[in-house]
Amino acid sequence: MDVANKSTVSEFVLMGLSDSWELQMCFFIVFSLFYAATVVGNSLIIIAAVADSHLHSPMYFLLTNLSIIDMSLASFATPKMITDYLTGNKTISFDGCITQIFFLHLFTGTEIILLMVMSFDRYIAICKPLRYASIISPQVCIALVVASWVVGVMHSMSQVIFALTLPFCGPNDIDSFFCDLPVVFQLACVETYVLGFFMISTSGIIALSSFILLFNSYVVILVTIKNHSSKGSSKALSTCTAHFIVVFMFFGPCIFVYMWPLSSFLVDKILSVFYMIFTPIMNPVIYTLRNQEVKTAMRKLKNRLLNSRKATPLHYF
Repeated sequence: MDVANKSTVSEFVLMGLSDSWELQMCFFIVFSLFYAATVVGNSLIIIAAVADSHLHSPMYFLLTNLSIIDMSLASFATPKMITDYLTGNKTISFDGCITQIFFLHLFTGTEIILLMVMSFDRYIAICKPLRYASIISPQVCIALVVASWVVGVMHSMSQVIFALTLPFCGPNDIDSFFCDLPVVFQLACVETYVLGFFMISTSGIIALSSFILLFNSYVVILVTIKNHSSKGSSKALSTCTAHFIVVFMFFGPCIFVYMWPLSSFLVDKILSVFYMIFTPIMNPVIYTLRNQEVKTAMRKLKNRLLNSRKATPLHYF
């Protein structure tokens, strides 16, 4: 192939989830509601964690960062998909496609490391409670969160650099509602099995090994909790259960999509919708419904807002 003919694609067409107009309108309504709930729910967690001094602890600092990442993960592609259902314009420029790949791997890579940090935080709090304050200090927390973002950027850059080296000479139809390497590299004018191996050796192996490590750490934590029967242990069990539900729902689809990059497009679509639209909203749902401290902070925030509204007219007299 001539080198000059390797970059003939300037835009891609996102085929979306269905060609049916009725289904598209259904998706528009459902995804719009889920996206709005994701933004509102995670925003409330962030505001409550910042406003309530009782939540100024390492665990809630990490939870706040998780909420920021979940909102970002839900926002890099979902708004465009929702808009496309209304306008009918499903094209995305080559640069826009690469940008989506960058942000997708930035947020997922960062969340993987952050979930591991949260697991480490719970391990120290439950298994080594007397040393918790000295090990998980505010400085250590900030350093771990910064490290999560740095790793996310490095991972994302590796994926983008790889995508930029691919030759695209047509076709340009992406059978998905956003750009990601498992679907984009199949449009490249090169052998896809070699690229599939690359996918397995990077994102897939990283996701699988991280999940195994997290699973083992939570097993150790749960065994430790089982050996201590008290009110504090019950609270720790509830917190760790919530953490593990988030971990399982996030890693499950990621492992399947990236460990089997040449699998069915239908399965990939379903899993992509799951971890991009449904999973980000589970963070506020799980932590709000299962965490008494967060629910208390939410009630305080609500009462503060209601009281401020009642007191506002007094300032005019």
